[in-house]
This record gives sequence, C-alpha cells and structure tokens, in this order.
Amino acid sequence: MPNRQAARREKRENRDRARERFFLERRKNLLAEPGQSPLVMVLDHLKPDFNVGKIFRTADAFAAREVHMVGMEYFDPSPAMGSFRWVPARFHDSFAACHDALLAEDYTLFALDVAGPELLDEVRFPERSAFVMGHEQLGLSFQLADFPRVRGLTIPQFGKVQSLNVSIAAAVVMYEYLRQWPLSPPAAQD
Repeated sequence: MPNRQAARREKRENRDRARERFFLERRKNLLAEPGQSPLVMVLDHLKPDFNVGKIFRTADAFAAREVHMVGMEYFDPSPAMGSFRWVPARFHDSFAACHDALLAEDYTLFALDVAGPELLDEVRFPERSAFVMGHEQLGLSFQLADFPRVRGLTIPQFGKVQSLNVSIAAAVVMYEYLRQWPLSPPAAQD
C-alpha cells in the first residue's frame, strides 16, 4: 500500500510540475507567429503528456500555421523542445466550437480514424486543410456523422497493429500535406 501511495503522489507532483511549465510557456506562446504553411492541426482531448509536445515540435518543423486544442486545459510542454513558443495554440472547450471557427476560415477538416473511408495517400488536400487527431485510447470526442463537413481519413497500414501513436500519425499527415503543398526551403545561412 505505501508503494501505491508513493506512486500516486509522484504522479500528482509530476502533473503539477507539467501544469506549472505549461502556464509559464503559455505566456510566451501568446507571442507566437503563424507558420508559413496554412496547415492546421487539431488535438481533440489528447492526454496532457508527451504526445502533445511532440506534435507541437513536428508542427514547428513543418511550419504549421497553428495547433488547435480541444478540451485540454494544459499539457507538458517539455517534449516540444521550445516549439510551443513558436507555434500558435488556440484553445476550444468543444469540438463544435473548433469546427465552426475553422469552417469560418474556409478550412476543410479531416479527422484521422482507423475506419476512415478515405486513404491518406489517395486524397488531394485543399491548401487550407485542418487535421483532427483524437485521444490516444478513446479516439475522436465526436461522431463523424454529426459533422458531415468533416472527412474521415485513415493512414494505410499493413502490419498487425491497428493504429499508430498519435504523434507519429500527426507527423505522417503533416509530411503528406507538405508533400502536396511544398514550401520553399529556408535560405542558406552564410
């Protein structure tokens, strides 16, 4: 029993430290400029651990415009390796609010789903595309049928595993988007 209590206390302390780091970094994020690409990532109720930070790091690497966070109060920014300072974050209480905001900006939304009817490598993405990534275990917080303008999308897989880690799936999606909508490489430093 004492070991279980110590483990709970350590988990709570780690969560509290992550919250502290988040709120310190959040102030810096308010100054972040949109990335060069119109690409938007939507994180739908993800766990506040390492995946969110990794997605911010990848969004920075691929010059994403911004990352929308649905139903998330905070996350541990440490795995972002500073990228949370450079990629704007927008927070929404519900997916419906995020959905409406992106549609108002003329975005086409794609929700990653293992049973998605469209295959990533067969879709020609509009330039203003937003990709919704669901919770690591529970998936999307909404039913696709309730949002007919959100297109279901899946990453073709050929092994026995049913799905990819959410941060890996996000990286694959961002890469495919930029393959279709390439940016000019940054000028070489002298």
